[in-house]
Amino acid sequence: MNNHYFTYTAAIPERLDKALSDLAEGFSRSRLQTLIKEGCVTLNGLVELSISAKITAGDHIVINEPELVEMNPQAENIPLNIIYEDDDLLVMNKQVGLVVHPGAGNYEGTLVNALLHHCKDNLSGINGVLRPGIVHRLDKDTSGLMVVAKSDRAHKGLAAQLEDRSLSREYAALVLKVPTPIKGTIDGSIGRDPRNRQKMAMNTRNGKAARTHYHVQHNFHGACAFVHCKLESGRTHQIRVHMQSLGHPLIGDKLYGPQPTAIRATLKKAGYPVETIESLIAFPRQALHAKSISFLHPATGERHEYDSDLPKDLAKILKMLDN
Repeated sequence: MNNHYFTYTAAIPERLDKALSDLAEGFSRSRLQTLIKEGCVTLNGLVELSISAKITAGDHIVINEPELVEMNPQAENIPLNIIYEDDDLLVMNKQVGLVVHPGAGNYEGTLVNALLHHCKDNLSGINGVLRPGIVHRLDKDTSGLMVVAKSDRAHKGLAAQLEDRSLSREYAALVLKVPTPIKGTIDGSIGRDPRNRQKMAMNTRNGKAARTHYHVQHNFHGACAFVHCKLESGRTHQIRVHMQSLGHPLIGDKLYGPQPTAIRATLKKAGYPVETIESLIAFPRQALHAKSISFLHPATGERHEYDSDLPKDLAKILKMLDN
C-alpha cells in the first residue's frame, strides 16, 4: 500500500476529486474517482466515499493506493455444476466457497479460472480479462444459480435484462426470528459502509437504490424463519443488508450478525436442544442460496427458467429446526 498525504490550503471549498486532481500529480481524475469510490481515500482520518464531498482549507487527505498487481487469469480444471449450456450462454449452480472472479487475495481458484478451462476462448470479453463472461455475481459463500455469457451478444442482452429487471432472481435464506409482516418489501439504498470497507450499509451518501421483496415460507417456532427473497436490484450484499435492517440477520453471516448470544437466547426460549443451537451458531457461512433464475434467451427470445435444490448444509440445518 502506497500512502500519499495532502493538505488542502485553498480558501475556496472544492469537490474532493477536483481538489485531488490538482494536488496529486501522476493521478488522472478518473483514477482518483475510482480510488475514492473503492474506499481508498480518507478525509481527516475518516474514509470518504463521495467524489463530490466538499473540502475546505486545512482538511487533511490521504490516498491509500493499493499495490498494482498484474493479473492474467489462467485456465484451471475446477469442477462446475452446469445445468444448461449452448453457444451463447451457460447456467450453473455455484458451489459454496468459490470466488467468482480474481481480485485482491484471490488470484487463482476462481469461477473465472474454471470457465476459462471449460469454455476455452468461448467467453464474452465485454467485462475484460478479469471477468470474462461474468454478467452478475454471487458472494463466495453464497451458493446457487448464475448465468454466464459465452458470446458478446448474450452478454449485452443479459445485462440489459438486469438493467430493466426482466432477468429475475429469487433467493432462499434462513434468518433469526420471524419478520413481521411475513410478506413485504424493503426499500433502502445500499453503498459502501464509510466506517468499514468490508461492509455495505443502507442509506449512505454513495448508496444506490435497492429493493428486496421477501416472503416467509416457514416459521420455526418463532426462533427462525425460512424466507424467499426476490431482487429488483442487484447491489452487493443486498439481501444480507436488507434483512439485517429489519432485525432479522441471516444465520451464519459473519459481517452482519447475528451474534452467538442472540442465537442461543432465541432458540433456547423456543425450546430447541443444545445440539441444534450449537449447530446454528457454528454454521460456517451466510445461509443464503440463489434458488431460481429466469431470463429471455438473448438469441432466441425464449423464456428460460431454472430452479435448484438447497445445498446439503442448508437442507440439514432446516431439518434440525423442523424437528
